[in-house]
Amino acid sequence: MERIAKEILKDMNLDEVAPKPHGPKNPVDHWTPALLLERAAYLRKLAKHGDGSASETLKEYPQHFAMLSFRSRSGEVEVHERFADLFVVLSGAATLVTGGTVTSARIVAPGEMRGNSIAGGTHQNLRPGDVAHVPAGTPHQMLLKGDETITSLVMKVQEVT
Repeated sequence: MERIAKEILKDMNLDEVAPKPHGPKNPVDHWTPALLLERAAYLRKLAKHGDGSASETLKEYPQHFAMLSFRSRSGEVEVHERFADLFVVLSGAATLVTGGTVTSARIVAPGEMRGNSIAGGTHQNLRPGDVAHVPAGTPHQMLLKGDETITSLVMKVQEVT
């Protein structure tokens, strides 16, 4: 799967399609919705040939990183010990479930837990333009119905504990 991802994503590097600065290097990164949705089209192809979801790290910074995420199926429960997730919905729809108790929890990496579902969580519908902040340590899960898909810009922000 990783080889397929690299083959598809190598077709277009964000640095190659971003406007070229004239003069001194600008420290500001700027991704337009059109560019993000164009990148999401590649993620959609990856998801179709994989498990229904795909993501790409756009840029890593000292205390956070920016990701683009596409999913066409519900995800697992995630709990990040040190990172908050800030979701900006670009297209599609999903239900974000937060809080509650993780069922069938398992550690997948240091500070990272996954599970099957959330018991007793809060449900919020997400639509294009919505922004949702999930603090570090909070269980969260994206649920999709039928043919729903969702594309989000995800900022993963390291929280000091």
